[in-house]
Amino acid sequence: MKRGRQPAIIVARNFVHSAQRGMTLVEVLVALAILAAVAGVFLTAISTTSKAVMVGQEHVSAESLAKSQMESIQQQNYHEDLQYDTITPPTTYAIDINVVLLDPRMDQKGDDQDLQKIIITVTHLGKTVFTLEGYKCNIGH
Repeated sequence: MKRGRQPAIIVARNFVHSAQRGMTLVEVLVALAILAAVAGVFLTAISTTSKAVMVGQEHVSAESLAKSQMESIQQQNYHEDLQYDTITPPTTYAIDINVVLLDPRMDQKGDDQDLQKIIITVTHLGKTVFTLEGYKCNIGH
């Protein structure tokens, strides 16, 4: 048996073992920091997208309510007292109707054509979301 070859095998074994030692604490911390940054960006993007969808849905609902209210007023008889029935909105929404008698001739009589400007404002949780303007006139007058 020759002893000259054994030290070479031992050296080779030690070299392989030292190459497979694993990651250091600094490498693990850097990897965790990168992972945390990526996760933070991802969660921020999801949160922003979620808020945008909710605002969009709120706006579409408010617009639909305002249009429904305007159609309801258009179907009602002309009211000289400027008071029209309000549709019942969902619990978190409110509808405000402001009716102004217009004076196209500007003679301060306000009885030219019985033209009314209707302003419908829809609020959600106390915040104004949508405003719609329209007109109504007394055709039979």
